[in-house]
Amino acid sequence: MVWPTVLLVLSILFIVVSTVRWRLHPFLALIFAGFLFGILSGMKLGDVVSAITGGFGGTVSSIGIVIVAGTIIGVFLEKSAGAFTMAESVLKVTGKKNVPLAMSIIGYIVSIPVFCDSGFVILQPLNKALTKRAGLSLSTTAIALSLGLYATHTMVPPTPGPIAAAGNLGADLGLVILVGLIVAIPAMITGWIFSVKYASKIYIDPQPELTEEEIAQRMKEAPKASAAFMPIVVPLVLIVLKSISDFPTKPFGDGAFRQLVGFLGNPVTALIIGVLIAFALPKKLTKDMVSMNGWVGQAVLSAGVIILITAAGGAFGRVLQNSGVAKIIGEQLAKANLGIWLPFIIAAAIKTAQGSSTVSLITTSALMAPLLEPLGFTSAIAKALVTVAIGAGSMVVSHANDSYFWVVTQFSNMDVKAGYKLQTFGTFVQGIASAFVIWIISIFVL
Repeated sequence: MVWPTVLLVLSILFIVVSTVRWRLHPFLALIFAGFLFGILSGMKLGDVVSAITGGFGGTVSSIGIVIVAGTIIGVFLEKSAGAFTMAESVLKVTGKKNVPLAMSIIGYIVSIPVFCDSGFVILQPLNKALTKRAGLSLSTTAIALSLGLYATHTMVPPTPGPIAAAGNLGADLGLVILVGLIVAIPAMITGWIFSVKYASKIYIDPQPELTEEEIAQRMKEAPKASAAFMPIVVPLVLIVLKSISDFPTKPFGDGAFRQLVGFLGNPVTALIIGVLIAFALPKKLTKDMVSMNGWVGQAVLSAGVIILITAAGGAFGRVLQNSGVAKIIGEQLAKANLGIWLPFIIAAAIKTAQGSSTVSLITTSALMAPLLEPLGFTSAIAKALVTVAIGAGSMVVSHANDSYFWVVTQFSNMDVKAGYKLQTFGTFVQGIASAFVIWIISIFVL
């Protein structure tokens, strides 16, 4: 029982040391860690390979096209200067000093229906432009956006993880949404404060290849802000509509219209539509722009590196899942009587062990279901609080085995060391703050 946990810690240390001190490429560090953990944990050799290839392929299939499409949209927004017209329009409302808060709020709203990975990919071009125009460090605004997205992604349905957890626990979905929205507000504020007070200490130029003079020149031929927002807004609206149509009450019925919404709102379809809209941003779309050597070609090359690293993280995570280490940790913690802190701690341990917030939510809720009655969590509000507590635990922590860690760091020009300081530590602080809010609420309602 002890060896899998020790091996997990050693694997994480290997990834940290090899990437930070030895400068090993994260792709190889994650693949090596997956093989080493699988072999030393006693998995069958064939199962180790299957887990690595399955995790790698599963990650690519789920977010590969989303990353490519999002990167293409981002390149067209940047090259056409559309991102800068969006930035100017937002800055007029928020003011330069409030860009991190603006990104936190945008992330909080967007990630209610949208996976945080997709939301970050879609919003990062806007975030970069806002950051450049405001003269801020990208580390500040990227972490503000990342943690704003994470707050609702883990605690508020209709994101799949919280919905699955609510179902496993028999919790009322409306109460889970209400409690989740309430707890996610201080979580978002915590993320915003963390980004302003801590993340800002590390400077990252949002677009080091562009000077203010070059930006001014591009602005002369830039599309209107209303047009520039469309490649982002339309995919988000379509994805939101799909989430609404998938709600248990089936507000759009169960016929052809729901199927159409489901098709158009799939993140892959929605972002491909966003790409087509982005093609209208330049004053004149040329063959060179969409060629292998043009804007599209540059975007695909940039996305390729991100996809490979992200998929390697998925491969490592799959090995951990298949080894059963998450279940072992969860079952050991379940024996302790910790009240409302128990679901949080189990979820945090499982999240840290295998990387996926969704898997943490589903696994922890399955472990907690038979414990609700013995622990006295039988009322509707108690079940809702347990569900949200699991969501808060599934934030802790986003590190090397989490695909979101690599999406945030790679799209934000962060090296791995900065990623641990900002994304990993930030999700830890945010998760702990959320747990304290839930504990305080439990004192009054349980």
